[in-house]
Amino acid sequence: MARPSPPRLLSSFLGDHLAFSARPLLRSASPGNRRVAYQATRTLCNLVDILFNRRSSDDTPENNPRRLRPGKVSPRLNVPHHIQKPPYVNSRQRPGVSNGPEIHDEKGIECMRASGKLAAQVLKFAGTLVKPGIATDEIDKAVHQMIIDNGAYPSPLGYCGYPKSVCTSVNECICHGIPDSRPLEDGDIINIDVTVYLNGYHGDTSATFLCGDVDDEAKKLVQVTKECLDKAISICAPGVEIKRIGRTIQDHADKFKFGVVRHFVGHGVGKVFHAEPVVLHFRNNEWGRMMLNQTFTIEPMLTLGSINPVMWSDDWTAVTEDGSLSAQFEHTILITKDGPEILTQC
Repeated sequence: MARPSPPRLLSSFLGDHLAFSARPLLRSASPGNRRVAYQATRTLCNLVDILFNRRSSDDTPENNPRRLRPGKVSPRLNVPHHIQKPPYVNSRQRPGVSNGPEIHDEKGIECMRASGKLAAQVLKFAGTLVKPGIATDEIDKAVHQMIIDNGAYPSPLGYCGYPKSVCTSVNECICHGIPDSRPLEDGDIINIDVTVYLNGYHGDTSATFLCGDVDDEAKKLVQVTKECLDKAISICAPGVEIKRIGRTIQDHADKFKFGVVRHFVGHGVGKVFHAEPVVLHFRNNEWGRMMLNQTFTIEPMLTLGSINPVMWSDDWTAVTEDGSLSAQFEHTILITKDGPEILTQC
């Protein structure tokens, strides 16, 4: 069991292995204080098992049989030696958070467009595999193969020890679900989170798919979550306050009485997997404005019930504490003089 600790904000990828301390990190706008805050944050990245106030016992067979259960996780897949790998692969040090935004020159923008396009194509392909009876491990293998066939590296693989090439978050899983032997069932919903590393740049995207005959309540959750992302993207432009993203998302979710998860956030992305800014998906008063040629993700997670996550004993899988459904959508966007460019769409 984890030691009790205050809630922390996390990158939407990879749980307590990438912890953001909400208060010291976000309150001070002074550059000097920000550097100090990020150094403290990097220290927190090395503290495992201190995130949530408790861990889930729901992955034991004697509990509610309707709740999601972990299956068998197959061995890690191989990546050919000729494919460029991110610096964190096979590193003994845990990757930290870049203390600067991802701002790109013309060449960098083209590289981001290429990685984003590939991520979008992989995600679209992964969605075609969603059907009752397929194991999430099979989805992972297919995604892995498509990524390496295109000369790219699956960014999640080996990040802080993550064992798979994609995240598959089913039903009440908020994020970071590990692909395993569990077959999808009729009526499930599943978020597939794809990130590729191509020519030195990461492209990051996710979507929630319907499996078979899904009930109307779950369909509505998925639809509204996608609408929240679309509305948040639409307000982006140079000089816009980043906090407007959270207000836009929460305003729309509130209309349908859906919960907005607060423990996981969007992030800058580019040459590094996680960078400034920290993008909150709920109403907030934090500092920061969007900059020309900047890239970051927006990735709201909505729930039918509790917004509080509970971590499984695998240290990755975050589920809603009450077992209510959760949905997520994500895009990597580029801030241009004309507004947002969605890099992760086909």
